[in-house]
Amino acid sequence: MDRPPPVLELDALSLRFGGVTALSGLTMEVREGELLALIGPNGAGKTSVLNCISGLYRAQQGTITLTARDGTRHPLHRLPPHRIAALGVARTFQNIELFRHMTVLENLMLGRHVHMKGGVLGGGLHLGRQRRAEIEHRRHVEEIIDFMNLEALRSREVGNLAYGNQRLVEMARALALDPAILLLDEPTAGMNAEEKESMARFILDVHEERGVTVVVIDHDIDVIMDISDRVVVLDFGRRIAEGTPGEVRGDPAVIDAYLGHARGGEGARVRE
Repeated sequence: MDRPPPVLELDALSLRFGGVTALSGLTMEVREGELLALIGPNGAGKTSVLNCISGLYRAQQGTITLTARDGTRHPLHRLPPHRIAALGVARTFQNIELFRHMTVLENLMLGRHVHMKGGVLGGGLHLGRQRRAEIEHRRHVEEIIDFMNLEALRSREVGNLAYGNQRLVEMARALALDPAILLLDEPTAGMNAEEKESMARFILDVHEERGVTVVVIDHDIDVIMDISDRVVVLDFGRRIAEGTPGEVRGDPAVIDAYLGHARGGEGARVRE
């Protein structure tokens, strides 16, 4: 069977912070419709990859090319974050980045901001086309709330929610952007076993039922191996292995990277 075409291509990407190299000539691709996992020891460069894709970091060398839904190709390495988001790339963060004093519904409506058009007059007076667009955005957000089983929490301030629910709200806000590619940075961090199982199920539902291409980073290897189609392994900013979960699990280079990390400590790795 022919493999799906790439929707995201990273070519010879290098990123440095002073004298520390976070990514070193990294080349990899994300294929249409797959659930790709990035794994590696702490400081391997995983979050740096997501930050470069989403425009938070600007690599010194290399290119990142997105093939959009309409088939057009875009150099993400040259675009600001809001343009990248508008092209259908959404993400979550290691540390929850929600507006704590706003409700779940209000946070999700903010996730629609890149799709909202119209001037101040139209928005302020709810005139004509702008009013109809707002109704459509609200309908989309309500559908996401239902999909993520957040109906009972829709009017609650997110700062008062349990940690696991805040994680779900952050993913729901990313989904509100209607992404073609969803970048998940440690979505199960800090969760107990039951919360991790729930989050893993939602990630699979997003991927399978909504047809979203997913790139996920997580330190829980059992979760990664259970949900991913393909795994890319990084160490010191380089790709050292890739393949199916089964292929990667027994790769000597992967085993050595994790054991070497355990023996040698952090060294000069970039904290992620």
